Amino acid sequence: MLAVRGAQLFTHEVGDGDEVVVMLHGGPGASHDYLRPGLDAVAAAGRRRLFYYDQRGSGRSPLDAGVAPGSWQDHVADLDAVRAHLGGAPLWLVGYSWGALLAMLYASVHPAEVNRLALIAPAPAAGRERAEAKERLVALSNRPSVKALRERLDMSDRRNRFAIAVAGYFVEPERALGLTPFVVKQSAEEAVWRSLGPDYDLRPTLRTLGIRSFVAHGEEDPIPIATARATADALGADFVAIPRCGHVPYVEAPDALLPPLLRFLD
Repeated sequence: MLAVRGAQLFTHEVGDGDEVVVMLHGGPGASHDYLRPGLDAVAAAGRRRLFYYDQRGSGRSPLDAGVAPGSWQDHVADLDAVRAHLGGAPLWLVGYSWGALLAMLYASVHPAEVNRLALIAPAPAAGRERAEAKERLVALSNRPSVKALRERLDMSDRRNRFAIAVAGYFVEPERALGLTPFVVKQSAEEAVWRSLGPDYDLRPTLRTLGIRSFVAHGEEDPIPIATARATADALGADFVAIPRCGHVPYVEAPDALLPPLLRFLD
């Protein structure tokens, strides 16, 4: 456990390399578990040490008594506390979904404290783009293929219920069975989006950062690929579009995601 202002962060490390990469999970309000085991491959057979943590108020990271769920500023402060805990050097960040947005927020506030920035299926960098992503997810969750999978599965099994709940994120709904189950803490999620507000737009700031960056996004992600491409353009990032892939490329298309990601980190 890592003590930060108002919370305790549960941490977990994978690998034993000298180079440390901080892995930022999505949500907001989820936990690090569902990035594993897929993204453990970033450790690359001992070349890197991966530092996972559950963000405040979610997973196994409790808030202190009387502390309200965290704003985006609180999450940025927590990540800076992680940097200090790891020795204070500029961070190598791999962020997934909301974790990618958190990485962008951190880089916007602390640009000198980021060495490299890798964003996987990033949440929209502008608030105006979130509504379309929500609509697309609803439509994809109600496809005939998802309904057919529900009919085939034993819905008394908790893992099957979870897979159906997230099937809209996958091109092939059956692949949802390969995602490690997780729970989203709604209060933590709502606090982040409320603090960001509907009109946030990080891209003008991203254009000024000059941080070496990488963006990968599935072509059939509920979050439109055009939003990720715009984020990559703002960062001047290497961009990888992954065909026949939804929102979870490390489960649905690891052979397309991992080689370019590892080359970037090298």
